[in-house]
Amino acid sequence: MMTGRYDPNNIFTKIISGDIPSHNVYEDEICISIMDIMPESKGHVLVIPKAGARNLIDVDPADLAELIKRVQKIAVAVKKTMHADGILLRQSSEEVAGQTVYHLHFHIIPCYAGKQNNKHVTNATMNEELAETAALIKAAI
Repeated sequence: MMTGRYDPNNIFTKIISGDIPSHNVYEDEICISIMDIMPESKGHVLVIPKAGARNLIDVDPADLAELIKRVQKIAVAVKKTMHADGILLRQSSEEVAGQTVYHLHFHIIPCYAGKQNNKHVTNATMNEELAETAALIKAAI
């Protein structure tokens, strides 16, 4: 099962509490969705549950069922707003799978025919651009 313990002092809990600023796209009692500051493509967002779980392996199934409804809703808005040809949905569980923040989260990444996405965590985007994109996606939700 789980290979590590959940640390409630991770960066995402600090974003959820408002201790670290973010560009919010969506928020309710279940989750917060924010712009990824190092996007793989323009419009790359993260959906983060407010309930603490290390990853997919240890999340409560009822929490996951509610979360995935929001993931779909936000993915639809991202695809529409960004005029994407498709959406890449990614969730990494444990380091060997690429997980770097040990709080469950889903990546929603717009994809385009004939265009390769950036590599994960390589290019930071300016705050102004993130804010503009967040406002567009938020308006579509």
